[in-house]
Amino acid sequence: MEFPLVDEQLQIIRRGAADIIVEAELAQKLERSRRAHTPLNVKLGLDPTAPDLHLGHTVVLRKLRDFQDLGHQAIVIIGDFTGMIGDPTGRSETRKPLTRDEIRANADTYRAQLGKVIDMSHARVEFNSTWLSPLTFEGVIRETANLTVARMLQREDFAARYAAERPISLHEFLYPIAQAYDSVALNADVELGGTDQTFNLLVGRDLQRAHGQEPQISLTVPLLEGLDGVQKMSKSYGNYVGINEKPEDIFGKLMSVSDEMMWRYFDLLTRVPEAEIAALRSGHPMDAKKRLARVITAQYHDEGAAQSAEAHFVRVHQQRDEPSDVEEIVLPRGVRATPGKAVPRRGSSWPVWLVLKEAGFVSSSSDARRMIQQGAVEIDRRRVTSVEETLAPGQGYLIQVGKRRFKRVLLQRDG
Repeated sequence: MEFPLVDEQLQIIRRGAADIIVEAELAQKLERSRRAHTPLNVKLGLDPTAPDLHLGHTVVLRKLRDFQDLGHQAIVIIGDFTGMIGDPTGRSETRKPLTRDEIRANADTYRAQLGKVIDMSHARVEFNSTWLSPLTFEGVIRETANLTVARMLQREDFAARYAAERPISLHEFLYPIAQAYDSVALNADVELGGTDQTFNLLVGRDLQRAHGQEPQISLTVPLLEGLDGVQKMSKSYGNYVGINEKPEDIFGKLMSVSDEMMWRYFDLLTRVPEAEIAALRSGHPMDAKKRLARVITAQYHDEGAAQSAEAHFVRVHQQRDEPSDVEEIVLPRGVRATPGKAVPRRGSSWPVWLVLKEAGFVSSSSDARRMIQQGAVEIDRRRVTSVEETLAPGQGYLIQVGKRRFKRVLLQRDG
């Protein structure tokens, strides 16, 4: 296979990378692979800690795809063994290990999702239990002898917990060693990871040296901020975009990204040519944001779905038309806020907070009141400003919570 020139490869590899340790060594590896017509082994380890992937996960997957497109061998390691240890990265306390059943169930969902970013027909998928499970206790001791406690305490999270006298379980020290042993087992040339994985990737270099292998290149990518632009994208923060979400939801969520943050999304989540991005910067931010939302929606669905999602956004959020697929529900008379306690009403009217709860927009009355106070509730295209507001029964209302959730609710009359 003919590989591009090293400078051309590096230009692509650098895009969206946070750090390349060591770039000069990477250039040498690329040159050797080009002359020998042999691809580099590029490794990415994934612990199946959750069944669904979001855009934050795809930053490093897209970098792996870059290597694939350059002709190199992508190796995805499913951490079915390391997942039972629990990655301590960034933790202020010991992470609860996953069970084998949880790992197996999550791993089963990964293949189809990974195929939305990388070419699975030309990727190797390995499970690290293949080489970690057979290790004897003697083998583990030999591997741990290659690292010192002082080296392990160079990790910021370990050091912080040690200084604060918070527990560090001994098995957590084994996680970076197990991840590093993956690199030894595969004789990895390059390992990818987020910036929070820097220490683990560097331990891989240490362990490869101890085994007489040429150390891998450690390439890290930034952690993607979520839709709020502050916290890293995470389901626990509610600021994520799932790659399996409906096209209109992906498009709509991306349209809520700040004008400043969208350029970071362009860089990390797409491969739109830099010249085109530069041209978009000189135009209207709304046009650029629609381009971003179209590209990403098409990546995880298709171009037709992306165009339909944009049309939906324009109709509902810009032209303020009613969505075409609004769920219709009926709230019957006699609904009570809590078992055995009648709903407090003014006459026969319904408090808006109760309607939100009973219609399934929120899970609790306090959540409903908070959404109202945050200005996130509209009824018949009018923003609700008071938690004391009520609705008359016997009518239907178009209720919107946030930017994308709509329901038409009919309130039945009492008696």
